[in-house]
Amino acid sequence: MTPNYKNPELSIKERVEDLLSRMTVEEKVAQMTQVSVNMVSADEADVYAEKGIGSFLHSLGDTTRRLKQIASNTRLGIPLIFGIDAIHGHSLHNGCTMYPSQLGVSCSWDEEKIHEMGKITAREAAEEGLHWLFSPVLCVGRDLRWGRIDETFGEDPYLIGELGYSIIRGYQSENLAAACAKHYLGYGESVGARDSYDSQISDRKIRECFLPPFKRAVEAESMTFMVGYESIDGLPMSANRKFLRDVLKDELGFAGFSVTDWCNIEGLHARQFVANDLRDASKIAVEAGNDMSMNSLGFMEHVIDMAKSGELDMKYIDDSVRRILAVKFKLGLFDGIEQRIPHGCTACEEHITACKALTDECPVLLENNGILPLGSKYKKIAVIGPNADNVKAQYGDWTYFSHPDANPNAVPKEELYTMLRGMKTVFSDAEVRYTRGCDVMDPTDQNIKEAVALANDSDVVVAVLGDCLDQNGESKDRCNLEITGAQLDLLKQLKATGKPVVVILVNGKPLCIGEVRDNCDALLETFNSGAYGGLSAAKILRGDCNPEGKLTISFPRNAGQIPVYYNQYAGWHSNPKTGGYCDCPPDALYPFGYGLSYNNYTYANMQVSKTSVTPDDTIEVSVDITNNGGRDGNEIVQLYVNDKVSSVCTPVKQLRGFQRAFIKAGQTITVTIPLSVSDLWIVNREEEYIVEAGEFELMIGKSSLDRDLLTQTIRCTETRRLSSSC
Repeated sequence: MTPNYKNPELSIKERVEDLLSRMTVEEKVAQMTQVSVNMVSADEADVYAEKGIGSFLHSLGDTTRRLKQIASNTRLGIPLIFGIDAIHGHSLHNGCTMYPSQLGVSCSWDEEKIHEMGKITAREAAEEGLHWLFSPVLCVGRDLRWGRIDETFGEDPYLIGELGYSIIRGYQSENLAAACAKHYLGYGESVGARDSYDSQISDRKIRECFLPPFKRAVEAESMTFMVGYESIDGLPMSANRKFLRDVLKDELGFAGFSVTDWCNIEGLHARQFVANDLRDASKIAVEAGNDMSMNSLGFMEHVIDMAKSGELDMKYIDDSVRRILAVKFKLGLFDGIEQRIPHGCTACEEHITACKALTDECPVLLENNGILPLGSKYKKIAVIGPNADNVKAQYGDWTYFSHPDANPNAVPKEELYTMLRGMKTVFSDAEVRYTRGCDVMDPTDQNIKEAVALANDSDVVVAVLGDCLDQNGESKDRCNLEITGAQLDLLKQLKATGKPVVVILVNGKPLCIGEVRDNCDALLETFNSGAYGGLSAAKILRGDCNPEGKLTISFPRNAGQIPVYYNQYAGWHSNPKTGGYCDCPPDALYPFGYGLSYNNYTYANMQVSKTSVTPDDTIEVSVDITNNGGRDGNEIVQLYVNDKVSSVCTPVKQLRGFQRAFIKAGQTITVTIPLSVSDLWIVNREEEYIVEAGEFELMIGKSSLDRDLLTQTIRCTETRRLSSSC
C-alpha cells in the first residue's frame, strides 16, 4: 500500500504528519543537517546521503545527480534539497545568465524586471538540479567599509523590502526553487564594518530599521531564512530565541524553515565562546529556533544523542523537521519536479534579452558637463584604465571565479561584454584603442606615459577605474575607500592632456571619488554590472540608451565621514562653519536617490488627496512631471515622509513609495503614489509599532536631496498602536 506521504492528492500537512510519524530520531535529525560538498570527500558525501541528510550545499553537475540517486534509495526516500548561492543569477555556474550584483540591479528601482531576474535564476539553477537559492540579501548597507556592500540592495529598508519582495516572488513564481532571505538579522551593522562581528544595536532599532525588509520577505512567502553570523549586543543570532522563535516564527508568522550560515553552530563554541563545546552549541541553537545546521560537522550525532537521552526536547526537533518537509513538499521534490524544469533554458535567448534590458537600466550618471552623449562625432576613442577589460572586477563577488572553490583563471563560457568590448561594439564606426595604464591596487604597476600618449592621439578618453575582487566580498572589509593604486595619478594626467575625459566606475561599493569628479567631464557609475555591463555603458555613452538609474546608496566625501546614509536622525551639534565635521561638510557627495538623465524632468503641482487623516486611511500623493528633454525616458519618482514631532527620534526623511514613470519627450504626466497612513509608524520605547497623532511632512521628487523635493503637510488626528509588526 502506498504510504500517505507519497500521495500527491493529500494536503501538505497530511503528508508531512504521515512522514513524520514514520521517521526515527536519526532520520529526523538528519533532515536538519546540511553539508557542503567542498567540505568533505566524495565518499564522505555519499555516506551523508545514505544517512538521509536533508541538504547539500554547492553541489554542481554529476555530483548532484549522484547524491540525488543515493537519497532516493534510503528507507523513506526523502529527497535532498540542494542549496546554492545565487546572488546575481545562477552565478556559480560558468555559462549562466550573469546579472549585475544586487547593488547594481537595485539602481534600476525596477520591481518588474527584478522579479523576472528571480524567475530566470530559478530556472537556470533548477536545470542543474538545484532548488534552493541563497538569495536575496536583505541586509541594510549603511557602513560602506563592510566587504559585502555589493550584495545588498542599498541603504534604505523600505526599498530593500520592496525589491526583496519582488525577487523572492520571482524565484518562487514557477515553484522551481525556494528563496532564502538573508542574513537574519542586522548582519551588516557590525561594529567597524567588521564582517560577522558584534552589532551593537538595540532591539528597538532592529524593529525600526533592520526587521522591516524581512517582514516583507515573510509576506512574499519566502520558504527559507538564513541566520546571520553576527551577535547583537553580545548575543549570537544563532542563540537568539527572541528573534528566531518569538519574532520570526510567532509574531511574523514565518511558515518556512531557517538555516544557519556557514558553521554558525560550531561558531557558538569556537568563535563566539558562548558554548562549552559543539554539543552544548547544538542544544542552544536548536532550542533557539535554528531548523537546519549548515556545515557544523558533528551536529547530527550530538543532537541525536541528546534527543535520545531526553536532554533535548523532541518538540523542537519535530517542529524543525515539519518545516523542512513542508518546503520539500511545496516544491514538489517528492513528486517529480524534474518534469517541470525548462531544459535548455540556461543562457537562452529569452533570458539574455531580459538580462540586457535590466542591465541597461542600472548605470547611474553622476556627472555630465554636456560631453555626453558622445554620439558619432568622435572618430578616435581612447579606452584606458585597469577595469576596462577586467571581467572579474566587472562581475564582482559570488561568481564561479571566487566560489565555491576559487577559480580566478576560469575561462567564461557565457557571452560577455567588458567595457572595452562594449565600446568597440557600440562605437563600431570609430577607432577604439586601449591601454591598461595602471593596476587597480599596485601603484608601481603602471605605464601612464603610454596612456597619455594614446590620449593625446585621440579625440576623447574613456577612463575605466574602480576597485577589484580583492577589495570586495566576504571577509574583505576596507578601512580606506579612496581610489587605489596609481589610478588617480593616471586620471589627472589624462585630464591634463586637455582631451574630454569620461570616467566609468567599475566597483563593488561607493568609493571616495571627489578627486575623480574634479578630473573628468562626465562620470558613470556601473557597480558590478555582470555580463552585459560593458554593452549597456557604451550604449549610454553613445546616446543609444538614456541613463535612468538612481543611487540606492550614498557616496561619502571621506571614509571618516561614514555613516552618510540619507535617513539619519537630526540633532547633531555640528561645526557651525561647515554644518558637519570641522573639516568636512555633513552631506554625501552623491546621496540616495540621485541620478542624472539626458532629459531634464521638472516637478510641479504636488497634491495630497486628504490632509486630515487617521491611521485607517490611505491617501494619494500626486505630482505633475514634465520631460523637457528631447527623448522619451523613465523617471524614478520618490515619496518620502517625516514625522515632525514624535515620542522618540525619527529619521529626517524616510522613503515610503516610489514609481518608475515613462514620459515621452515634451510630455507632462501626473504620477500618483498611494500612501497608507499606517506606514507612518514609529517604534516606541516599548518596541511597539505605533502611529502617533501630529503633523507629517510628505515630500515627493527626484532624489532624497531637499532641493529636489516638493513638500506638503498632513495631520494625523489620533494615535494608534498597530496590530502587526511594521
